[in-house]
Amino acid sequence: MAGPLPPRLPVRPLSLPFDAITAAVAGALQTAAFVYTEAWWLQMICAAWLAWRGTQVGPRRAALVGWLFGTSWLTMGTWWLFISMHRYGGLPSWMAALAVLALSGFLSIYLAAAMAAFARWRRGIAALDALLFGAVWLLAELARGVIFTGFPWVASGYAHVDGPLATLAPFVGVYGMGFVAAAFGAWVAIAFAQSRWMYSGIAGAAFVLIACGLWHPAFTTPTGTLSVALLQGNIPQDEKFASEYQAAALKWHVDTMAKARGDLVVAPETAVPFLPQQLPEGFWAELHASFDNGHTHALFGVPLGDEQAGYTNSAVGFTPGAKDEYRYAKHHLVPFGEFIPTGFHWFTRMMNIPLGDFNRGTLDAPSFVVKGERVAPNICYEDLFGEELAARFRDEAAAPTIFANLSNIGWFGETIAVDQHLNISRLRSLELERPMLRATNTGATAIIDHRGHVTDSVKPFTRDVLEGQVQGRSGLTPFAWWASRWSLWPLAIFGALVVGGFALLRRRGASA
Repeated sequence: MAGPLPPRLPVRPLSLPFDAITAAVAGALQTAAFVYTEAWWLQMICAAWLAWRGTQVGPRRAALVGWLFGTSWLTMGTWWLFISMHRYGGLPSWMAALAVLALSGFLSIYLAAAMAAFARWRRGIAALDALLFGAVWLLAELARGVIFTGFPWVASGYAHVDGPLATLAPFVGVYGMGFVAAAFGAWVAIAFAQSRWMYSGIAGAAFVLIACGLWHPAFTTPTGTLSVALLQGNIPQDEKFASEYQAAALKWHVDTMAKARGDLVVAPETAVPFLPQQLPEGFWAELHASFDNGHTHALFGVPLGDEQAGYTNSAVGFTPGAKDEYRYAKHHLVPFGEFIPTGFHWFTRMMNIPLGDFNRGTLDAPSFVVKGERVAPNICYEDLFGEELAARFRDEAAAPTIFANLSNIGWFGETIAVDQHLNISRLRSLELERPMLRATNTGATAIIDHRGHVTDSVKPFTRDVLEGQVQGRSGLTPFAWWASRWSLWPLAIFGALVVGGFALLRRRGASA
């Protein structure tokens, strides 16, 4: 038999329509913090509002508020998926819009369940309730980021890449940052509502934020420096896979790579849009031979494979004087773009996107060695999964010293997706204390140092070559150490233990 809930904080009753509107507005407001990262505090305020509302209502209303908050948050943060499905995929506009909304609503079920648990098991004490809110928030974000291949875009920690909580990244990663932001936002909100705890909550949160902002630990040391050239072809997406335009795009990438004079030239995902056997006879051998002399290494995106063995979205590396080429196959594939989930072939058949089922590469692939530096490629949104990049640190002696992201997000037009993806790469640099080279088709092409700072970049949606310097790093951050061994399980177990403890307290209180 269930016992009584902790008393609700004194508040004027709010109608269901008002709750629905404010939840949707608060969820949508978070989007600004993922693009304008100097507004990191806005994310905490929105999460704080959700926590405060969870203390005012029962589990059912809390679940609805959480679901509306999450649906609005994800819809506003990923609305650009509409462009890929409608403009480039050919879906009717109403169906593309409905698909974005349905995806956002489905993925927000996790936050709805989290809010129901929070409203049911909270204790009525500000600090304890804040801990519970942070834990359920953490579990909801982990579920969204892992289950069904994971969709961790706009995870709350990304809003803090330029905030004081960024110093926590090498310890707990993006999800741990989200937990801290949610817990401290909840602490302030609930303590403010409970006037007797107001000053302690505000003072405690302010102390932690200031301490984090002033603390800059270092876990890695510099290795060598490479001169690099990063290509941004700015090929319109409706031309990239159209046969009448592909020859010109291929020529620009190949000619520009051949002219590079640095240590490493990097071209984007599918910079060579053909399988090697589809190229004119001798073309691939000539391309390889163009890097035999001199000292420039090349790394570029190209599909590989055949009908019998299957195909991979890959990166190939050429080393001066080396007969064998380096090959990397993308491990974390994009649903619907690179593999078709069971039962959804009918949906992909409605879209005119020239991608299908690819094979997966290995998780802990070896790096591309350039003058002693170990350059680890990742393709497209693979850099969303910090725990998977961390898997390459299991053997510290072979761990990457530099990361290179090869992307093409031209599918999403001139939208906030460009800035979002740049901040995702920056967060990976913070977690692992490794620089990240970004060579993209339309942007953001940039050099990011091991502190997550953009040191060089070119303007998005222009054709350009970014030339600069990158310094490799060696050593392990705490996040790299534990995530390489146990992935995200430590965070999941922590969250589950906290929530389980509150549930147990609730059950004991009910039976007393």
